[in-house]
Amino acid sequence: MNSESIRDYCIAKPGVTESFPFDDVTLVFKVGGKMFALLSLDNQPTTLALKCDPERALQLRETFSAVRPGYHMNKTHWNSITLDGSIRTNQVQEWIDHSYELVKKGLPKAVREQLN
Repeated sequence: MNSESIRDYCIAKPGVTESFPFDDVTLVFKVGGKMFALLSLDNQPTTLALKCDPERALQLRETFSAVRPGYHMNKTHWNSITLDGSIRTNQVQEWIDHSYELVKKGLPKAVREQLN
């Protein structure tokens, strides 16, 4: 996946907003005002940070060399993925979905209902 396909996939989800709150090269995707994905536009290959269940995060890091603890993020709950072609597109999309759902699940009930 490249930056544009990741962006397209993320913003197609209900309630997602995008912005550059930290700098000019880190595109942040939020649902309900909470971050679920950070896309670094200046890295080659592209890197993507996603929220992840802690147990699953460890498993992914052990399984995929392109998955590391989240850079500048809580290492327990975030993974950084180097999109170097070693991970299939559908796998990356599944991880984006997982991150989105984790964050959505933590939103107030009224906000979650608006997203459905």
